[in-house]
Amino acid sequence: MDQIIFHIDVNSAYLSWSALDMMQHGSAIDLRTIPAIIGGDMAKRHGVVLAKSIPAKAFGIVTGEPIVNAMRKCPGLHIESPDHKLYNNKSDEMMQLLSDICPDLEQVSIDECYMDYTPIQELFSSPTAAAEHIRTQIREQLGFTVNIGISDRKVLAKMASDFKKPDLTHTLFSYEIQEKMWPLPVSSLFLCGRSSVETLHKLEIMTIGDLAKSDLSILTAHLKSHGKTLWEYANGIDDSVVETEAAEAKGIGNSITLEKDAATREEAIHFLLELSESVARRLRRAEQTAEMISVEIKYNTFKKVSHQTTLPNPTAGSDTIYRTACALFDELWDGTPIRLLGIRSSRLFSAQEPVQLSLFDLPAMQETKNSGKPHLSTVKEAQLEKALDSIRQKYGADAIVRGSLLHPKSD
Repeated sequence: MDQIIFHIDVNSAYLSWSALDMMQHGSAIDLRTIPAIIGGDMAKRHGVVLAKSIPAKAFGIVTGEPIVNAMRKCPGLHIESPDHKLYNNKSDEMMQLLSDICPDLEQVSIDECYMDYTPIQELFSSPTAAAEHIRTQIREQLGFTVNIGISDRKVLAKMASDFKKPDLTHTLFSYEIQEKMWPLPVSSLFLCGRSSVETLHKLEIMTIGDLAKSDLSILTAHLKSHGKTLWEYANGIDDSVVETEAAEAKGIGNSITLEKDAATREEAIHFLLELSESVARRLRRAEQTAEMISVEIKYNTFKKVSHQTTLPNPTAGSDTIYRTACALFDELWDGTPIRLLGIRSSRLFSAQEPVQLSLFDLPAMQETKNSGKPHLSTVKEAQLEKALDSIRQKYGADAIVRGSLLHPKSD
């Protein structure tokens, strides 16, 4: 499978984050629904526009222009000063959520990142389905929206995320550039700034397609090495990859916002089993084992609680993670209906490192009070998981599914 890359970009990040904070502190105004900007000082009316609402954009206000200009375009414009501490916190929340979905992230700014789809491809029916899941999780858990661009090239994923907004997914694969990208004005191309646009216009290059078909030697004569970069981007040429942080630094986890609040333990542990399978598969795919497991619960009151424990031996086994998660859940849950469940693994080790087994790992079968069912020993569990992974790899992720996941029990 060719690489597939997501570019995830927050819609009007500063404005969205300020709007959420204001409403959480009692404001009846949602900055996203009125002509509003973030930037400068509201009292002194100086500085530049850092972010704008869609209604403000309708007045012709653009990011980077002086606030005084923006106010001339829209006399009733609402202005809020930036709160960078708030923005850093919101950014951290989003990156944590995304790393729980897929650890292979490259953060490029406070409000955008690239994600390698490969580690999670078996968990979703398609890249667009994965993007829909990500957008939904961010909207429902964090309260703001993102655009996601999908491509086989980083620069094209970035371009795709800038298409129609907000809260949308767009694709721009290499074979789609002539249809979707070439008709756009050259100013839309990534890294093509105002000075470059002026130079290209003088050369009668008006669209990205014009640029892609231009003589490279003429471009480099006028724009030096930057001209070559723009020409390559216009032709979808970009061999860069997602520069991810080490999985050991972040751990591997997953969470799910429930369509209907879980009111019973039986309902909750069904989802814990599903999450355990997902986390375990990702650990094995990354050739990692985890020594620490944590469980997070968000109640329908939006209160969050979490608990973690250290395992006797690092594992990537679904059963071990599930049993541990059930025990943590039983310690945490106070009976309040549940809106979200999450499992996270940390303290990761290479799967190739030798593990010192305890005497309790030797019996072929053991009983656990959490599930009331026998479970396999550490060694046999690893052998079984390996065999199941092999079957799924050959015949598809759904080739083998636990019976308990096929028909979740209801009240």
